[in-house]
Amino acid sequence: MSKTYKTGIIGSGSWATALAKILTDNGQQVNWWIRNEDTIRHMQLRHHNKHYLTSVYFDTHLLQLSSDLQQVAAASEVLILAVPSAFLEESLQVLPPTVLQGKKVISAIKGMIPDSNLLINEYLADCFNLPPEQYFTLTGPCHAEEIANEKLSYLTFSGLHLDDAQNMADLFTNSYLQTTVNNDVTGVQLAAVLKNIYAMGAGIAHGLEYGDNFLSVLIANCFREMQHFLEKYTAWAGPAQGPEVQHNYTASAYLGDLLVTCYSLHSRNRTFGNMIGKGYSVKAAQLELNMIAEGYYASKCIYEMNDAIGAYMPVAQAVYAVLWEHLNATEAFLALEKGFV
Repeated sequence: MSKTYKTGIIGSGSWATALAKILTDNGQQVNWWIRNEDTIRHMQLRHHNKHYLTSVYFDTHLLQLSSDLQQVAAASEVLILAVPSAFLEESLQVLPPTVLQGKKVISAIKGMIPDSNLLINEYLADCFNLPPEQYFTLTGPCHAEEIANEKLSYLTFSGLHLDDAQNMADLFTNSYLQTTVNNDVTGVQLAAVLKNIYAMGAGIAHGLEYGDNFLSVLIANCFREMQHFLEKYTAWAGPAQGPEVQHNYTASAYLGDLLVTCYSLHSRNRTFGNMIGKGYSVKAAQLELNMIAEGYYASKCIYEMNDAIGAYMPVAQAVYAVLWEHLNATEAFLALEKGFV
């Protein structure tokens, strides 16, 4: 019998709502931090999130809803982070630095801390002294909209020790959610960051009216570029601390997530890129989307990180130039065409 934990979710967007559905479907009690009191009142009265995944109805007896983050953190043994990376520091700033002592943290964030270019575990270690063995990531090709419809999906839980990662995975496994585990904590996070950048590139290509043939070549080159960056990063960062890390870049947490984010109409990063390709400014696309597209911030983080790493990343660099340096998207992709194989 799998071990049970008091779980808490930080965030109230579509992904946080999907995770709450999985846990409550599994009979788990969930402490859920939602910033907006009106959203809390609506959920208590109508049993669903009126802003995201509105078709998902909850057994509210399993939910402890609160706008008090310290209260939610104190009541939880496992905290699940499900806010956009750009807002994580702001969200957690009310918490004391000792709040994570003895707790396990699962990051469901597929992004990095802007400006500091830190992965989520690095940020939590710096600001909350979270030991690496208490940190886990949740990645894989898993759109919230399909979770809402109980379409079979797969998640990978990564942790320093596989037995501990399996304990976290067991909280989520059910008839529509299969789970796997690995110990590549850094690699899966970087892959999740990169796939959002490449999904923006795929969206730009679609907006520029490239066809499926070109898109398949683009994504194949993106995968090779992703693998090259991860290998260069591993060499640059030096030997891993703890157990030897096993890399399988064709697994669902890497290649699978890249494919679905580049192709799926549910992908906000692809949608954002599509608008850029059609001529929207970054600001206009942000206003139209009305949700955070992690790839926008990620493109700058990876561009700056790569100054030290030195990986050959023409697609990621082109996306960065279009989004941050206002390079014309048509010109950027004409240049990319010449180097694809």
